[in-house]
Amino acid sequence: MSASTDRPHDQLRQVQIECGYLESHPASVLYRSGKTIVLCTASIERGVPPWMEGKGKGWVTAEYNMLPGSTSPRKRRDRSGKVDGRTTEIQRLIGRSLRAIIDLDALGERMITVDCDVLQADGGTRTASITGGFIALSLAVAQLAKQPASELPTVDPSAVLPQSVAAISVGVIQDDVVLDLDYQLDSAADVDMNVVMTGKGRFIEIQGTGEEATFDDAQLAKMLSLAKKGIAELTALQSEAISSAS
Repeated sequence: MSASTDRPHDQLRQVQIECGYLESHPASVLYRSGKTIVLCTASIERGVPPWMEGKGKGWVTAEYNMLPGSTSPRKRRDRSGKVDGRTTEIQRLIGRSLRAIIDLDALGERMITVDCDVLQADGGTRTASITGGFIALSLAVAQLAKQPASELPTVDPSAVLPQSVAAISVGVIQDDVVLDLDYQLDSAADVDMNVVMTGKGRFIEIQGTGEEATFDDAQLAKMLSLAKKGIAELTALQSEAISSAS
């Protein structure tokens, strides 16, 4: 199968970001990447997990879920606290990615949980969750600066979040390197890679797999270069969305 698509191979899918999507939750973001739609929210709690108490540091964690109607056929709900292996892997990735760019000391003894719920899946749900999740996290941290004096000490948002994070997929399809794989492209890919980077251009995580195929140094370099280009564009979109919401 060829890497046919309506867009150039070095172009992102159309991204739409709606901050404050939930009236009851200001730190909520509806993030669209093509046909993939993820609702990201960030919730703040006083205190930290027991194993972090007394250290003066905060904590950030993430939960990821695909709603039953997000795919066809229907995805069964996780029940009785049971989470499948894929879900566990993705929510750990989201959590690691967000903790890489937050100053937990500056956050103080608070915990922020970022929930990423996939409303519609068409490839790239984990990368969309990281990119949208950072925006929700930023909105939550901004709220901390406005909290009453009776609460924990206020924070400087720029100190808590000195940099940003975004993620994108790249792949190789019949020797073509393609950015931002939707489901059709991902299914056809010989190599599939997810790249997580800071807005300053540093890598946080690279997940690359040959699907019954291999890749060489030149293809790896091209995938990483294309991912950096895509993440730079996503970083600009994130900044614009956060500025508009403030």
